[in-house]
Amino acid sequence: MGAEPTDELLTTTRAVRRRLDLDRPVDPTLIEECLRIALQAPNGGNQQGWHFVVVTQPERRRAVADAFRRGAVAYAQRADKPPAPARRDDERPARRRVMASAAYLFEHLDEVPVLVIACIEGRADAGPLVDQATAYGSILPAVWSFMLAAHARGLGTSWTTAHLMLEDEMAALLGIPHLDVTQVALVPVAHTVGREFHPAPRRPVEDVVHWERW
Repeated sequence: MGAEPTDELLTTTRAVRRRLDLDRPVDPTLIEECLRIALQAPNGGNQQGWHFVVVTQPERRRAVADAFRRGAVAYAQRADKPPAPARRDDERPARRRVMASAAYLFEHLDEVPVLVIACIEGRADAGPLVDQATAYGSILPAVWSFMLAAHARGLGTSWTTAHLMLEDEMAALLGIPHLDVTQVALVPVAHTVGREFHPAPRRPVEDVVHWERW
């Protein structure tokens, strides 16, 4: 098999927010197919400590969306959040579009038919950096595989993390054992409005690749 179909999938899986179809149901079997593919992702020591909470019930989606919104506000008000990187003039319009798209999802998250909360066993924020990297490296590839599989099936997704500002509250809402399990992402899933997606503008590879040393 040539590389072209794989390359197209990898370069056109976008963060979909405004083009999520909020009115069309998602067949649970599609979600299960995507999750089965996600479970083939590499993970540290083949421990397979991943878990996925799939939320479809409307009232529970509204509760999750409420916690997400309050988490997003709390994050925006943080005094210690990392400074935003400097933007070139030609990057600023794209940044404004991203912010407008994120604002749309903020307002409509409860209307998205499926919300998937990805978790990993253990507390990934505990211990030295090598342990944290191993923990996150054992779940993030699976989440990305899920998103790729969703895109291949006409579903749109977006990686969000604002709910982690209220991780313990979200855990209580969904019955996640907070002391023993780390949430890493909340992924809204819906059919997309249209199927045409294209590679996004990115920094030149020469600007970010360092051969032999930085």
